[in-house]
Amino acid sequence: MRIMGLDVGAMTVGVAISDELFCTAQGIEVIRRKQENKLRQTYARIEQLIEEYSVGLVVIGYPKNMDNTVGERAEKSESFAADIRRRTGLETVLWDERLTTVSAHRVLDLAELSFRRKNEVVDKLAAVLILQNYLDWRSAGHGKTDGQSGIRAVPNDPAAGSGRERTDE
Repeated sequence: MRIMGLDVGAMTVGVAISDELFCTAQGIEVIRRKQENKLRQTYARIEQLIEEYSVGLVVIGYPKNMDNTVGERAEKSESFAADIRRRTGLETVLWDERLTTVSAHRVLDLAELSFRRKNEVVDKLAAVLILQNYLDWRSAGHGKTDGQSGIRAVPNDPAAGSGRERTDE
């Protein structure tokens, strides 16, 4: 079994996959679509990757506002997670991803990539960062679930502490 990490944007979904020991996250691809609300092919590709990599858990970036409130993008991530759970039967985890894309841009700036190349890989790198943060948190003894399928929002907020898990059901 492996864990999949997703960075869901308006027109793209960055995809990362863990190794079988849950130690590292590797970027797989960026799924692109022409319209924000046209998700059928996006879901189909995610389902193919879940099968190909024997995924047992999906971690989805949860872009909360800086004041810890849930805005429109976070609500769309909740809906996306519910759709993935319904379509695949897998447990989904919403991982607080505040500033993940900013971090991805900083890493790519250090790599001195062209603007075009950065835009091609930034979502994949953001998915890697989301998943790697979750894997690190999990390896520290956190994140044990009760085995029930559901949405779990895991705070990545220093003020909240790194060892707490909150269920948003």
